[in-house]
Amino acid sequence: MLLSTCNRVELYASTNDDSLGLDRDAVADFLAGQHHMSADEVIHHMIYRTGPEAVEHLFTVAASLDSMVLGEAQILSQVKQAYDLACNSGSAGPLTHAVFQAANRTAKRVQQETSIHRRRVSVPSVAVGEVVPEVFDSLHDKQIVVCGAGEMGEETLPYLIQGGATKITIINRSSQRAEDLASRFGAKTAPWESLTEKLIEADLLIGTTSAADPIVDRAMFDSIRSKRQGRVLLILDLAVPRDFDPGLGDFPNVYLYQIDDLKAACERNRREREKEYPKAQQIIADETERLILAVNHRSTGPVIRRLRENAAGIKQEELKRLTNKLEQLNVDASVIQEIDKSFDRLTNKLLHPPLSSVRDDAAEGHQRGLLEALRHLFNLGDE
Repeated sequence: MLLSTCNRVELYASTNDDSLGLDRDAVADFLAGQHHMSADEVIHHMIYRTGPEAVEHLFTVAASLDSMVLGEAQILSQVKQAYDLACNSGSAGPLTHAVFQAANRTAKRVQQETSIHRRRVSVPSVAVGEVVPEVFDSLHDKQIVVCGAGEMGEETLPYLIQGGATKITIINRSSQRAEDLASRFGAKTAPWESLTEKLIEADLLIGTTSAADPIVDRAMFDSIRSKRQGRVLLILDLAVPRDFDPGLGDFPNVYLYQIDDLKAACERNRREREKEYPKAQQIIADETERLILAVNHRSTGPVIRRLRENAAGIKQEELKRLTNKLEQLNVDASVIQEIDKSFDRLTNKLLHPPLSSVRDDAAEGHQRGLLEALRHLFNLGDE
C-alpha cells in the first residue's frame, strides 16, 4: 500500500515469510530512477520500520500525531483512500486488511477519547468554527460576503459550507478569479464596485484580500449604517495587513475580530492539543499491542488445530483397536465409554503443556520459536 500526503511518501508491505523483508535497496533504486538521484541519496532520506514498530508508526500517522499540524483532519481520509486503492488493485492481503482496519479504529479512538481533533488550529477554522457560533445560531439564512479570492479566501469557504452557509457572495478585484472560486463552492460573485451595497446586506463580512490599505474605513461604514437598520454585523478580518478599520468595532451591533485575536486563539488550541498528546500515544500503544497479540495468536491457530487433529486421530485408532478386543470379551458399553473419556483426558493433559507454552510464546511475539519447534517435533508440516 502506498500512502502519499503533503509531506510524506510511505510504502507498506507484508509477507507470511519472515525472511522476506521489503528490499530497501530495490526501493531506493526504483525511486532514484524516477527522480534522477543516486540510490545513496534516496536511502539517506528513507526511514525503515518493521513489525510492531511499523504498526505503531501507521497508527500514529492515521491519528494525525505525526502530521505537520498536530490533529490534521484530512490525514485519516488520505489513509483510507490509500487503503481503498490497495484493495481495488488487489495488493492488500489478510494482514494488510487487519492492520489498516485497526489503524482506522485507533484513529477514531484518538478522535473520540482526546480533544486533539476538537481544537481548531487554523485561522479560518477558529474564525468560522468558534467565533461565528458566539454571534449566530446558524449561517443558513445569513448573507455572507467574502472579500478576496486568494489562498485565505479559498481556505475559509469549506468551513463556511460545513457551517451551513448557503448565501455566500465573493467580491474580488479580479472578477475571473472570483468566478473560478465561486463555481467550486456554489457561491455567487459581485463586482468589486458593489462592496458598499453588499455591506448594507451583509450579516457576516470576511476580509481575505492582500490590499495595502483597509478596504472599509469608519467613514464608509458610517455612511451606510442607517440603511442596515441596526442589524448585527460580524466582521472577521483574516487579512494581513488589515482589510477593515479597527474603529468599526466601536459601532453598535458590530463585532470585529482581527487576525491577531484569531492567531492567539489558534495558539491556545495548539497548546491544548499538545497536552492531549501523551493520552493519544497511550491509545496507540494499547492498540498496537492488541493487534500484535491478535496476529501472533492467529498464527498459532493452524498449528494447534493440526496438532489436536493428529492427536484425535491417534486416539481414535487406539480406541478402535481396544474396543474391538473388549467387545469380543463382552465388556459392557458403559465401560468402553469411560475408557473413551479417559483417552480424551489423557490426550488433553499431554497437549496442555506444549500448547500453553506456544500461546505464551505468541503473546511475546514468538521470540522463542516454539511454534516452529512444534511443527518439526510433531511433523505437522506447513499450511
